[in-house]
Amino acid sequence: MSARVLVVDDILPNVKLLEAKLASEYYEVLTAMSGAEALEKVEKEAPDIVLLDVMMPGMDGFEVCTRIKDNPATAHIPVVMVTALTDSEDKVRGLEAGADDFLSKPINDIALMARVRSLVRLKMVTDEWRVRETAANQLGVIDESSSAMDEATDKAKILVIEDKDFECQKINETLGQDHDLITIASSGVEALEHITKTDYDVLIVSLNLEDEDGLRLCSHLKSNERSRAVPIVMIGDEEDMPKIARGMELGAHDYILRPVDRNELLARVRTQIRRKRFQERLLATYEISLSMALTDSLTGLYNRRYLEVHLEKLLLKNQENRKSLAVLMIDIDHFKLVNDTHGHAVGDEILKVFAHRLMDKLRSFDLVARMGGEEFEAILPDVTTERAHMVAERLRRAIAEESFVCGAEGGSLDITTSIGGAIIDHEDHTIEEILDRADKALYEAKNGGRNCSVFEDVGKLDPEAFKSLERQKIE
Repeated sequence: MSARVLVVDDILPNVKLLEAKLASEYYEVLTAMSGAEALEKVEKEAPDIVLLDVMMPGMDGFEVCTRIKDNPATAHIPVVMVTALTDSEDKVRGLEAGADDFLSKPINDIALMARVRSLVRLKMVTDEWRVRETAANQLGVIDESSSAMDEATDKAKILVIEDKDFECQKINETLGQDHDLITIASSGVEALEHITKTDYDVLIVSLNLEDEDGLRLCSHLKSNERSRAVPIVMIGDEEDMPKIARGMELGAHDYILRPVDRNELLARVRTQIRRKRFQERLLATYEISLSMALTDSLTGLYNRRYLEVHLEKLLLKNQENRKSLAVLMIDIDHFKLVNDTHGHAVGDEILKVFAHRLMDKLRSFDLVARMGGEEFEAILPDVTTERAHMVAERLRRAIAEESFVCGAEGGSLDITTSIGGAIIDHEDHTIEEILDRADKALYEAKNGGRNCSVFEDVGKLDPEAFKSLERQKIE
């Protein structure tokens, strides 16, 4: 996962050290030697994450962080504060200033990369929602914007998975300050029982449970439909850092090391509550406001009107961040024959299932829209060419390999799809040009026998090659 990281420190060797570590992991690194320079680069360069030293002359890191988070245009950028200070009061001060995380010098490489990867994933999701919010503003269905810092953090529902009584008592007393509703589970089985009955704001998971693997439990929680979107805060020991890094890769949001400092725990949990409530509010407002104007009533997907506005915003973002996106034009093969043979009611059933399968195989921040009739379009932001090819084949197989249950005679129909794709770089492009490029590739797919994926300048993809490649990545 590529990203642009801004490293801010007034000591050149520190900058060079972080720059080398991040560059070795293929991140694009920007640097600033002062708070003022950092603020300028945040606005002009739009980094994906900021690593910010606390102790700088003039404007210190706390003030820089506060200014970043107070500016609506930059408040969504994750900030990790870096310092030689070990006092928990400084961590809490940074977190309350809006910092998304805190690292102490000398920086643990495992912790650094885990934090960066996790926060980059978070920003990708946040960016997608901000693009959608901007599109809604332009269309006049949402009138105001806000940031996560505006969200309340009290009265949250928190599930604590811990089998040590003294730790449970400390967590309960600490979070009780915010009148949070705390539920304690001493095992994963008990935790999953609670999750089936209650929607939680935060899950706190001990990695040192007596009789089970806390890391495996985190994996189960992220794959469970009821809990996959709930922030997970891990608690572990210093020697658990490799496990913690793995947990962050699995989708956990944060961690805290033992002995647990009460103030740091409270600040970190508040951060997660604030983020979750912010995203939930954006989602609720967005869905209510746009459902009638910008979605297709039959499939529930976005319509062409929204896709074009959304795509225009993504193209501007591509130019700013110098990244690429993929456009997939997707068409149901022989759909007219389905309608003529089985009737429009069956055709509508096919369209609904088709839309659901597309959505099920895409990332949460990808966009799929019904362009009209049996034609659909998917937009994949920040994606490599190889990944776009793999996704196209994944979508094609999802349609072709399982019959569509419907009201046709026999109870089901076999359906296939043709897909045309184009990779759009960060240069200047028009909506018409982009859609035309993908449409020409789709035309080739239909003339090439249907039930296939064709990409501009590449031609028809080899299904077996991409099927085996995806299997390797999963393994």
